[in-house]
Amino acid sequence: MYEICPELPEDTPEVEALYDLCFAPGRTALSSYRLRDGVPRVARLCLVLRDPSHVLMAAIRYWPARVAGRRILLLGPVAVHPTAQGEGLGGLLMRDSLARARTMGFARVLLVGDAPYYSRFGFQRLDGVEMPPPTNPDRVLGLELRPGAWVDVTGPVQREPEPPRPVPTAPDRTACIQVDPPKDPAS
Repeated sequence: MYEICPELPEDTPEVEALYDLCFAPGRTALSSYRLRDGVPRVARLCLVLRDPSHVLMAAIRYWPARVAGRRILLLGPVAVHPTAQGEGLGGLLMRDSLARARTMGFARVLLVGDAPYYSRFGFQRLDGVEMPPPTNPDRVLGLELRPGAWVDVTGPVQREPEPPRPVPTAPDRTACIQVDPPKDPAS
């Protein structure tokens, strides 16, 4: 059994180390980090996945942003420890976090990534939504958590202009769930 929990402040150094391990040096120079810098994460959607020995195996984060003045979730980064890649752990985090986002009332999610991988979760290329350069437009993907949420939403992705509304409850370990290992890692 794995455990998925909200990322707590004491998890942050371990999560940052996982991101450093999984991504190229200079990851914080990417355009998506300019949208995140100084903006508080959507704490209830930032999750960690641990194995039965409590070893961090995967993490996912979300940030508030705007397109055409409309609220969006900027997903990323999502990372799986190199020793567990291909086992479906990233998929577990994707599905769980997207279900939580839907429950929280979010309408749309944006990420920069590989369409063949993220299409399995329903993400599609967004025409007319522009990430800061030098982002490849073919990698700008969106998902509607409510039907029609991306219709007529075009323009540059912008930083959250104001702090997000307070979350009614801070994340804690009571929001953890136990999940079985994926039966089909490809899903």
